[in-house]
Amino acid sequence: MSTFGVRLRAAMARLGPLCVGIDPHPQLLRDWGLTEDVDGLERFAEICVEAFDGRVALIKPQVAFFEPYGSGGIAVLERTIEVLRGSGTLVLADAKRGDIGSTMAAYARAWLTDGPLGSDAVTVSPYLGFGSLAPAFEAAREHGRGVFVLAATSNPEGPQVQAAAAVDGGTVAQAMVDEVAARNRGAEFGSVGVVLGSTLSAAPELVELNGPILLPGVGAQGGGADSVRALLPTHLLSAAVPAASREVLRAGPDISALRAKAEALGDDFAFLQR
Repeated sequence: MSTFGVRLRAAMARLGPLCVGIDPHPQLLRDWGLTEDVDGLERFAEICVEAFDGRVALIKPQVAFFEPYGSGGIAVLERTIEVLRGSGTLVLADAKRGDIGSTMAAYARAWLTDGPLGSDAVTVSPYLGFGSLAPAFEAAREHGRGVFVLAATSNPEGPQVQAAAAVDGGTVAQAMVDEVAARNRGAEFGSVGVVLGSTLSAAPELVELNGPILLPGVGAQGGGADSVRALLPTHLLSAAVPAASREVLRAGPDISALRAKAEALGDDFAFLQR
């Protein structure tokens, strides 16, 4: 199997750079006329799969919105991942896992191997120390998967940690980016990416990254083509993966409307692949 980074870059070249989220937020369930239970959750996921499967480079289920339904919600998530991956669509599980030792190894086994939740990539938090993520990197390498490391997020609480001074005098966010860059060194295109909020006013230095840059917050949270263009230097635009969830999902539940919204938003970011 080729590496996740290579597969992602090929999917972006073929389908455009957009990542679409599957976020069954309770308000969206209500807006779509669905019940706030496992049946409604499953129908929501089925509609999203039908609308986006094979049409966007990356699909990102938000794990948190499946978990409140217990084992039934996790079963829906398992089926969603299985169907998407079975058809060749890349899946990024937005789980934001982060822990130490055997616990981190268990998270890695859950999301980055061939188990029922096994995805093409997973989001992780490095704020117990970047080294604590080693089990995820090892599982990703062994199984041809990817990892997206939170680096600089756009939530107002983020700078308390991310903008703090690291040991080398730079920011903690920059230290995370530098660690990711070291992981990707020598790769054709790295399988370890970073997560940057698309509405940030400035990004860490990314020149050595050699991997994908996930940019959540497009649309509903105020990010867009202009903010991404302003945030990233021109030579890194081809590594950008803008991510939209509610901005697209508000067009549902009509499948044609969902596809049209995703296509229009993808067109807004066509400049990233030029």
